Amino acid sequence: MSFENHTPMMRQYLALKAQYPDMLLFYRMGDFYELFFEDAEKAARLLGITLTRRGASNGEPIKMAGLPYHAAEQYLAKLAKMGEAVAICEQVGDPATSKGPVAREVTRILTPGTLTDAALLDETRDNTLLCVAKGEGVLGLARLNLASGEFVLSEIAPGQLSQELERIHPAELVVADDHQSEVLQQSRCAKKRLAPWQFDLETANRSLTQQFNTHDLAGFGCGEMPAAVTAAGALLEYVKHTQRTALPHISGLRVEQSNHYLQLDAATRRNLEIDTTIRGEASPTLYSLLNSTQSAMGARLLRHWLHHPLRNQQIIQQRHLAVAELFEQYLDSPLQQVLHPIGDIERMTARVALRSARPRDLSGLRDSLLQLPALVSTLPRVESTLLSGLLTELQAPAEVLQLLVQAIQAEPSAILREGGVIAQGYDAELDELRAIQTDHGDFLLQFEAAEKARTGIANLKVEYNSVHGFYIEISRLQAESAPPEYRRRQTLKNVERFITPELKAFEDKVLRAGTGT
Repeated sequence: MSFENHTPMMRQYLALKAQYPDMLLFYRMGDFYELFFEDAEKAARLLGITLTRRGASNGEPIKMAGLPYHAAEQYLAKLAKMGEAVAICEQVGDPATSKGPVAREVTRILTPGTLTDAALLDETRDNTLLCVAKGEGVLGLARLNLASGEFVLSEIAPGQLSQELERIHPAELVVADDHQSEVLQQSRCAKKRLAPWQFDLETANRSLTQQFNTHDLAGFGCGEMPAAVTAAGALLEYVKHTQRTALPHISGLRVEQSNHYLQLDAATRRNLEIDTTIRGEASPTLYSLLNSTQSAMGARLLRHWLHHPLRNQQIIQQRHLAVAELFEQYLDSPLQQVLHPIGDIERMTARVALRSARPRDLSGLRDSLLQLPALVSTLPRVESTLLSGLLTELQAPAEVLQLLVQAIQAEPSAILREGGVIAQGYDAELDELRAIQTDHGDFLLQFEAAEKARTGIANLKVEYNSVHGFYIEISRLQAESAPPEYRRRQTLKNVERFITPELKAFEDKVLRAGTGT
């Protein structure tokens, strides 16, 4: 595409948009995300925001729709539910030093299957991304829950795809562009089509072994599952592309065999109304009747178990014994009350791994980990093997917990740029900057008094303005008496303004404190 006749800003926008033609591009301009041209029309229609025009480029009016950046989450959540993908473009350059448009780049991509922000997710339901790859007589499936890091592989007969889609209920489906299937076409979930060359077995093996830091994939039990490995490799690369960061919490995978669970065809699963009625409502269903869980993690696990009825009698018996013991021994214990304050540790830690955690994720993680000893103490004597094993794992990593306790304020602000996140006493330099920001008036009074005494200039003043910063002001008549370390900053009709090394160092600290650096 030729951009010659467009304005510099529109050339920048169109160059970025060309990299993400199938996504809405949220283009940051000051305190707003703006959308232009076809994106603006589509966003106005989907989100109910105003479609306007902003000047002209290439001789044509620029269609535009915008929304405040601080309110973006509610719009992103709405778009995610509609199956839309969004590329978030932020300003990465300094407006003060930029020649032409401020440098911008896409910093993250949101698709229905790669959401991790709490505001964009249903806390009671797993958000699953599923990739399907064709093999010799089989279909390879790879599913990933980015919010937890769970990575699962399987291979099925082509005729089982419909029931697997009903069981997994993916938020987004990734397939090759040349993979034609009536079942896939009928599926209502969001779909991402990739080029066929991205489904390459050799490339997949290399990508997965690098991710898991292993020599091969034999230890995961998928050495003889080429179709599933191909799907997993394509899926991993797609997620890396959307997240623009490392994925340290995806540290392995597991293989799921079809004989692990009772097989239910799609029609049977719908008629059983496990968690959705035939009319598509959330209740009354088996899940709504059974769900008395106290945490989001528990709600998701219950939903998963109901959709994956086990065939392994040993595991089933262990669960029955654990539930029986809880009812018989701890029915009147404060177990539920202790569980209730525990936050969504699974998703909070995933956001930490993806470098997208917010301050209250960190405080929520800290408070949840601090709750674990109380949880363990509510079950002092357990006999079932399953409960005993679970209790031994409820030990917070001491080093991580200590860091969170020492570094994060009890109730941090919601957004990092607002400040008020790092605890007082954790960092001496930060404490000094905060003190300067809030108490620099005292310093200036003391500095002024000391300079008057040192120089003998009684009418000396130490002041500040937003243009010239801090300065020492002396009348023109007494300016000749200024000490040699006074450097002239500004000359006015009746006064001279000076700066000293000490005052300049203080000014630099105030500016750093004000910008949060």
